[in-house]
Amino acid sequence: MEHKGRYIPNNLKKFRRMYGYKQEQVMDFLGLKSTNRISRWEKGQAMPSAKNLFKLSILYNTLVDQLYSDLIHHIKRNMTDKEKLLVSKHLKSKQHKNN
Repeated sequence: MEHKGRYIPNNLKKFRRMYGYKQEQVMDFLGLKSTNRISRWEKGQAMPSAKNLFKLSILYNTLVDQLYSDLIHHIKRNMTDKEKLLVSKHLKSKQHKNN
C-alpha cells in the first residue's frame, strides 16, 4: 500500500529496536529478499501488506493498532461528521442486538 508524498506515522522502528532486532532479522522473519521494504515502512514512505502487518505484530508481541497508533488517532480526528454518525449508529444497533 503506497502513499505518495505523505509520511505515514508508525512505531515500527521503535518496536524493532525495543526487541533488539536488526532489519535483516525482520526481513528473514517476513520472508523478504531485502531490507528495502522494511526501511520504507519504518520511514513512513509505504505500509506493509495486511499479512506482513499481522506478522510484525506477532514478532513484536503487540497489537497492530500499536504499530500505527498515531495514524489511527489522525484518522479518527479527521473523520467527517457523516462517518462519525455512521459509526455511532452501527455501535448503537450492535449494543441493542446484544441486550
